[in-house]
Parts: sequence; structure tokens; C-alpha cells
Amino acid sequence: MKRHFLLLWLVLCASIGLAAAQTRAVTGVVKGSDGETLPGVTVVLKGTTNGASTGIDGGYTINVPTDSKSATLRFSFIGYVSQEVAVGDKTSINISLVSDTQSLDDVVVIGYQAVQRRDVTGAVSSVSAQQIKDIPVNSAAEALQGRLAGVSLSASDGQPGNQSFQVRVRGGNSITQDNTPLYVVDGIQVENALNVISPQDIASVDVLKDASATAIYGARGANGVVIITTKGG
Repeated sequence: MKRHFLLLWLVLCASIGLAAAQTRAVTGVVKGSDGETLPGVTVVLKGTTNGASTGIDGGYTINVPTDSKSATLRFSFIGYVSQEVAVGDKTSINISLVSDTQSLDDVVVIGYQAVQRRDVTGAVSSVSAQQIKDIPVNSAAEALQGRLAGVSLSASDGQPGNQSFQVRVRGGNSITQDNTPLYVVDGIQVENALNVISPQDIASVDVLKDASATAIYGARGANGVVIITTKGG
């Protein structure tokens, strides 16, 4: 009799534990206020470390406790106002994040993270979209001329209207080797990015100019690193 009672008690405990651990999937798509999907948005179940991020199509999937009616999802992305949404009984949550232009002025992108400017210890020059939005130019390089301390930009052949620019951070490090800085656009290395990207697409430009660039990006960052965050990135 005692054995049967013990077995019943164990089964009951296992059932309770299984029920408590049950989750359900919540899916959705995150877009910007312009209707474009936003990849890389962080989605977190508030009050936990349970999180996910949106894919290239702006879609996400996150598991929430089945028995939690008060679960809340928090959506956050650099350059956008964070948003919280109560899950309730929903299994699909699609939202649109609103651009936060002011926050871009206070954030500096370093390597693969963003930090507050007051916490930056390395030498960094920055330009925001607000500073170049009204400049009548054809390329991002032209728009940035004279606006980044320690960074020189010059037309490669000196011809007026030429769209190819040479960029040097603190004058370059060698008279015989290539002094071209490393370009990183939305976390991806892109050759000569300032010559191919439209100034209207830029949300911010941060230039790492000292040894911190090498510490983050290795030898490739020895000539400085130009980090470009686009409005869609």
C-alpha cells in the first residue's frame, strides 16, 4: 500500500512540474515606422533572461509560459523607442517601432556593441544623420568632409565632382603600405563604404582612431575603423 501511495505521489509531482514547465510559442514581425522590416531587434520576456532577436525578414519566435497571463514582451533596437506589449492569450504579436532620433546623438557604436558616450574611453569621432541631412552632396564621403576630427577625406584624383575619396584616420600609419581604414556597415565589413553608400541612408558614423580599434578588430583596424549605422540597419 505504501509503495502504491509513493508511486502515486511521484507521478503527481512529475505532472505538476511538467505543467509548470510548459510553454507556448509567440511569433511576429517587427517593422519600422516606414513599414520596412527590422532585423536584429531584441525581444525579451520582461523580468527574465529569455530572449530572441528578429531575423532578416523582421520575424521572431519566443517561448512564454503557458500559464502566465501577465507576460510582457519588450522590443528594443538602437535608434528606436523601446516598446512593451502584454502577451495575454495572443500567439502572434506584430509591432512597429518608432525612430528615436534623439537617442542616436547619445549612443556610440564600438565594435559589436553600443555604449553611452560618457562611458567611451577611446578616441572616437561621431557624426549623426541630423548633422548631414541638409547638405547638398552626392556621396557620404563629401557629406562628412571637415566634420570628423582627425579624419581627412580627399578626392583620389583631384577632379571636381569625382565620387572616389581617400579616407585617412590621423594621417595614416605607413608611407609604403595601404592606409585605408576598415569600414563596418551594420556589423558587416564593406570595402570603401563611404564611396558607395548614400548619405540619406546614414543614421550615424563613428570613427575609432586609437589602439581600441586594434583591440576590437585586430590588425585590420590598425588604420582606424569607420563604423556606419544605417537607418535600416
